[in-house]
Amino acid sequence: MVGAASVVVALGAAAGMLTALGDGDDGDDPRGADRARPKASATLLAPSTASPPSPSGSPSASAPTVRPTPSPGRTAREPGAAAVTTSLYRHPESQVLDWVRAHPTDPRTAVIESRIASRPAAVWFTEYAPATLASRVRAVTAGAAGQGRAPVLVAYAIPDRDCGGASEGGAPDLDAYAGWIDAFAAGLGSGEVVIVLEPDSIAQTDCLDAAGRADRLAALARAGRVLKAANPKARVYYDAGHSGWNAPAEQAALLRQAGAASAASSDGIFSNVSNFHRTADEAAYDRRVLDALGGPPGLGAVIDTSRNGNGAPFGGEWCDPDGRSIGQAPTFRTGQARIDAYLWVKLPGESDGCKGAAGEFSPSYAYELASS
Repeated sequence: MVGAASVVVALGAAAGMLTALGDGDDGDDPRGADRARPKASATLLAPSTASPPSPSGSPSASAPTVRPTPSPGRTAREPGAAAVTTSLYRHPESQVLDWVRAHPTDPRTAVIESRIASRPAAVWFTEYAPATLASRVRAVTAGAAGQGRAPVLVAYAIPDRDCGGASEGGAPDLDAYAGWIDAFAAGLGSGEVVIVLEPDSIAQTDCLDAAGRADRLAALARAGRVLKAANPKARVYYDAGHSGWNAPAEQAALLRQAGAASAASSDGIFSNVSNFHRTADEAAYDRRVLDALGGPPGLGAVIDTSRNGNGAPFGGEWCDPDGRSIGQAPTFRTGQARIDAYLWVKLPGESDGCKGAAGEFSPSYAYELASS
């Protein structure tokens, strides 16, 4: 499950990771042992209280309508070259920003504001509300375009999301999901945008039978084509889980079935969403997945560094574990070959459900992460 996040921008309860303001800086279960379980919550631009995934695996999002067309092939980038040419966008509405504005004299405010609230973070779309989805997505992409920056959007509405776990929900079926993606795509505009497509949707498919898994992967392949056809500048990344989950070859095989090796639907993979694994471990894992995946030489990876400053906790604890810290600031300038960006997909301080309600902002947790 992917962890919880918050901030609802439109009609609903806030629960997700929303932000983005410019480059931040120049158990026994093999899946759950060291990955947090998600609850749909994150910067949300959707009407509802769904919480995005926690450090492990669970989806979140919603989307628009558009007909797919292949994108042109791409060439390999130089090591460390940015996949996107602009800076990241910080959305002006989020739970952490609301808290900072409401508590100007709190002794924790300065640290939380400077180390978390000022950073660009992802905006999550987790509710199945296709009638308003395009306008909600457009509100974010238009705001980013007005500043000449690139927003990070998380689409999180796949059916059977989180295998019925803490972040359960999503579209009622795959036909409905196709319409949701069409609506999501309709709001993308024409500027640069990064799309994190359905956290945990590929790494966490063990709850599906063979037919259900094949149908989901086909739906994700279609989603990538639709999104890239709607906006050729959109960069779509697919779920690679994280370095403590599936083996690279196993994950790559699933990703290939989901269209992640095709230039018409994919720009690469993402990993560590709502989790805590160190950036170096994720970068090494992502390169191994990309090598096994094949596809165009320009495919890259983005890593969620929001809470990985101290690495994953011993024993795989995933729910608001103690001793964690924020990681590298969000940026497109990673200096690492095939690593396109460090992103804050989960907003630090939004609870996984143990230091507050899932998806709700906890100032004490935020301060702990920012001060460690």
